[in-house]
Amino acid sequence: MSFTQDAWSSITGIYQDILDHPFNKELGEGTLAKERFQFYMKQDSLYLEDFARALAIAASKAPTPDDIVLLLDFAKGAIVAERSLHQFYFDFFEIQLDAEREPGCFTYTKFLLSTASHDSYEVGIAALLPCFWIYREVGLHIHKHAKPGNTYQKWIDMYSSPEFSAVVDQAIDLTDRVADGVSAATRLEMQEAFIKSTQLEWMFWDSAYRLRTWSPESPQSS
Repeated sequence: MSFTQDAWSSITGIYQDILDHPFNKELGEGTLAKERFQFYMKQDSLYLEDFARALAIAASKAPTPDDIVLLLDFAKGAIVAERSLHQFYFDFFEIQLDAEREPGCFTYTKFLLSTASHDSYEVGIAALLPCFWIYREVGLHIHKHAKPGNTYQKWIDMYSSPEFSAVVDQAIDLTDRVADGVSAATRLEMQEAFIKSTQLEWMFWDSAYRLRTWSPESPQSS
């Protein structure tokens, strides 16, 4: 079994929780409250900035020129390709990027930046993979069940597209190549990082649904 096959089998429960989360269910139904999606888009914009930074840090550790270029292409895509999606919804909902990194975003990005900076190259790559892979699988799942005329169809189309899927395949292939031949201890560290990022993916959506901020008075709706 490849590393990524093994890693995916270790997060099936968390992944199901992500699919079942009311944020994603309501997004697919087109009933997700505007303020929850606005909160999510602001935090996602801030998240992608740090995700790109973590990819660039990983690129600085890559052992081959081809992988340096690949990781920098991923970083560029996080800023450029997805910016058009964010701009569409910022214009559509008249959103201003006037937020700081709230707890869900802050915790996730600090984990990625710390892991990319201070852990091994292999562990950093494993930590970065869920953002690619989880989004594709969620996008494909929602695409199959989305209601017609969905306000969030552009988001659904982005993450279920063949173009995005091809990028995810590259990220999976890179992770398997990196994992090939590592020690059992390193492989375990990689899997733990992969699991932690998947948990933080769930927390990111949950924080958006609950509109969770640093304020003790922030909404905590169930």
